[in-house]
Amino acid sequence: MQLVDVKSLIDEATDYKTAQETQLSVSVYVDETAPASLVAHVRSAFASTRPTVRMTLSYLDRTFMPQADDDIAVVVAGSSAKVGAAAQAIRAIGVPAMVVTLSPTEVNKRAEDSGCPIPEGDIVAPFEVDEVGIEPFVLVDEAVTSFDERMGSWIVAVCREKRLAFAIAFPFMRRPLAIDAVQATSLQNAGIGLVPLIPGADLPIMTLNQMKMVLQIAAAYGHDMDIDRWKELAVVVGGAYVCRTLVRELTEFVPVLGFVIRTGVAYGATSALGYAVIEYYEGGENVNGVANVATRAAEAGGKFASKARKFAADPSSVKVVDKVSGYVPVVRETVNKYVPVVRDAVSEYVPKVANAAADIVSKAVAAK
Repeated sequence: MQLVDVKSLIDEATDYKTAQETQLSVSVYVDETAPASLVAHVRSAFASTRPTVRMTLSYLDRTFMPQADDDIAVVVAGSSAKVGAAAQAIRAIGVPAMVVTLSPTEVNKRAEDSGCPIPEGDIVAPFEVDEVGIEPFVLVDEAVTSFDERMGSWIVAVCREKRLAFAIAFPFMRRPLAIDAVQATSLQNAGIGLVPLIPGADLPIMTLNQMKMVLQIAAAYGHDMDIDRWKELAVVVGGAYVCRTLVRELTEFVPVLGFVIRTGVAYGATSALGYAVIEYYEGGENVNGVANVATRAAEAGGKFASKARKFAADPSSVKVVDKVSGYVPVVRETVNKYVPVVRDAVSEYVPKVANAAADIVSKAVAAK
């Protein structure tokens, strides 16, 4: 697990400009038997007027020739047996190949029958087969949203270094990239909450991690660093202290489960904050919206703490706690094996927290 790098928090302010200048090359190969609705949607999704983007479209005919300098290739599949071989040829030259289809079961079977199976993760459709079960899928309403998110998630996974550049070039990439930042940061903070670190060190580290997440989400939605971003970061700092108070209240009443509570709150609070920021950008970019969502989350946390008090006061709950307590030593013993390693990794960041805060204040003042 990679913990937050204080320097990278500041670097997020300049990554957007770097991504704006990043060259992207995408080839879309169309199977002539592909549904017209699918072809039209993919062409529209990968259309870009940015001078840094080169998108070429061709058909899977005799002139098919994969381009080795592409960042990704998209094969729009129909009922042709050529699809598996085409995707295999693209992968053979080192280019990731996404096969998009409205009939994943059929496309997968044809590819296997042709001797050119397509890796499971490379077949992208609006839904999982077992979610709907009826193929071909119809590309309307919910299917369109789901399809875009699945295409975006695939690109985020295979193009880690250029994922922000893709989000700037192609709007359908924004939400998948933002969700990736939320999920990664939530897991990181859950790991920090699990292990007892240097007393008091976990809060600034988690907070910095959350601040970095907010900057990543802002960049995904096409925003560079300005004074509004600092307002958003202020909400993060306030929310972090609310969560810290919640953890203290809960562990006071159920102390034996302290490490579980710290982990749960760290993950849940970071995730809730991340999705609140996504909601903010997708709902009009009013910073008060983030503050309102954060307030509702804090109120929900207060109710949760109240329930924990009632649980601890209930005589019948003692049996539950006693039963769980039996597993705590085993878990704690396992976790403690990793404490020295994690503590050493984290301790180098603790002295930098004050300096990072000073840098943030200086930049905020300069941005006014």
